Formats: sequence, C-alpha cells, structure tokens
Amino acid sequence: MKQPFPFSAIVGQAEMKRAMILTAIDPSIGGVLVFGDRGTGKSTAVRALAALLPPITAVKGCPINSETPAGVPEWAGITTKQTHETPTPVVDLPLGVTEDRVTGALDIERALTRGEKAFQPGLLARANRGYLYIDEVNLLEDHIVDLLLDVAQSGENVVEREGLSIRHPARFVLVGSGNPEEGELRPQLLDRFGLSVEVASPKDIEERIEVIRRRDAYETEYTTFMLRWQAEDATIRDQILRSRQTLKKLGTTDDSLRDVAKLCLALGSDGLRGELTLLKAARAYAAWRDDTALTRGHVRDVAAMALRHRLRRDPLDEAGSGARVGRIVEEVLG
Repeated sequence: MKQPFPFSAIVGQAEMKRAMILTAIDPSIGGVLVFGDRGTGKSTAVRALAALLPPITAVKGCPINSETPAGVPEWAGITTKQTHETPTPVVDLPLGVTEDRVTGALDIERALTRGEKAFQPGLLARANRGYLYIDEVNLLEDHIVDLLLDVAQSGENVVEREGLSIRHPARFVLVGSGNPEEGELRPQLLDRFGLSVEVASPKDIEERIEVIRRRDAYETEYTTFMLRWQAEDATIRDQILRSRQTLKKLGTTDDSLRDVAKLCLALGSDGLRGELTLLKAARAYAAWRDDTALTRGHVRDVAAMALRHRLRRDPLDEAGSGARVGRIVEEVLG
C-alpha cells in the first residue's frame, strides 16, 4: 500500500504548509481552514501532514489515546498500564456521517449477543490528541456542525442516550477544506478555525511543470521518490519537535502584545479570539524560525492567516479578505 504523498514534496502553497506546521507546533492555535479550487492540493496536504507528524505516547488499546493509565476511561475495560509510541491520529469525518458515528453510541452487537450495555466510541474518541479532518466542510449538515461546535468549545464529548451516560476528552485540531463556489461556511464554525488560508492553482508555467513532474514520479518511480522526500519530511519533523521546546522558553514583549491588540482593533474583529490566535500563531512561527523572542515581523507574517476569516463584510470594499488584512497591517504596523 502506498504511503501518502510527502509533505515536503508539495510544490508551492507555502502559506498552507506554514499554517499546518504551526498547528503541529502548538495545537491550541485551533486548526486550519483551507479554501480553494479543486485540484490545488488541499486533501493531499492534509494526508501528507498525517505522515509527517511526530508520534504520541498513548496507553496500548486505549480508544481515546490517553497518555497515562490514569486517563483511561472505565468504560474502555482496559487494565494494561503499558504505553507505546503511536502515530498522531488523523481521522476523516465524511459528509453524511451520522451523529452516532461521530459521538459514539450503544454497542448493538454486544447488547444482542451478550446482553451487556457497552459504549462503542466514535470518531471524536479516535481523534482525541490528534487531528479531525473534514473535506468539503462547507457542505457539512447543520446538526453535525452544532455538535462539533459544542465539543470544540468544551474539549469533551458527552453522550446521554440509550441508557448511556458517557464523557470523555475530545481535544483535537480541526482541519477543514472546501471549495468556496460550493457554499459558504456558517460563521459560528468559521470562527472555530484558528487559521484560514486560500489556495489557488499556480500561474507560473515552471511551477506547474514541477507539480506534474513530482506527481508523475510518485506514481511511476515510487520507491526512489519516497526515499528522497521522506528524508526531507524527517527534517521537518525534527524541526517541529525542536520548535515545541523553543516555544516553552519564548519571550513575549509588551510591544508585541500591543501590536496584536492594535491590529485586531483596526480590523474590527469581533471578540478577543482573533488576538489570542494571532499571538499563538506568531509565537509558534517565531519558535519555528528558532528565534528567542516574539517580534513585529512574526506578527506581520502570520496576520493574514489568523485574521482573514474574522473580518466583517464590507460591501464597499471589493478587495479580498487577505488583501484587506495586508492593507491594515501596513497602516498599523508600518
């Protein structure tokens, strides 16, 4: 079975790749929304990210990937205290999925064959401490959107039905992709994504040729191609691990906090989620660059991806949201 296309082999799309790396460094940023035309590498990048991510330590057999035996829920029926390294979970949430499949429900098979009332965990349990990926997120049914909003807010999945009363942690990075031509995203869900990026087909002929060349090599010279690019992926993985350590020691000046607040105020973003996300993204970017303190340059470089989806609509301004953020950044930060 072929492994996913390597993350480092994706041509261009620098902002999309940067956003995904920043969420790997600091998952509390809150996920990534990738909007763009069909065939621009959105799904490819998410699947490539899964192979790139450093492993996590989890209790063997735990359905919610608990880091320690103390965190294993009683309903899991696991007595082992052994832990092991396992790939960071990346779980697909398909369109048309039922609520029971997402949250978990009564295990019908055990109920019928053994007469036992047992919980069958859902996709949210599998995604705990990992990533939950939704392709065509703008086509997701409203009741599933509401469910995800509740869980994203609390970090906990609650199931109260069929005589079950179950609670378990459900903390994950939400990654969504979609085509804007197929409909807009509900504002409540849009606001839950920490970062938002827009992707488009490359306009440069040489870049398009390189996309074709690498994809063809992946399909026709798979072994040689993977040997080359998996080494590049390993370098990125090691840098993510170093950045996580750098992030813990990173200093934040009052000037940087003032820049973040002034920028969000000038953009008119609602609430304070924009400031907090921008600060976290800028800090993660500084750690990625192995800098020791947050600067105005870090804030400038991540401002568009942290704020473009938080702008209020302006019918008199035909510029795209990214261009509007760029213009305000120049006015406020110089």
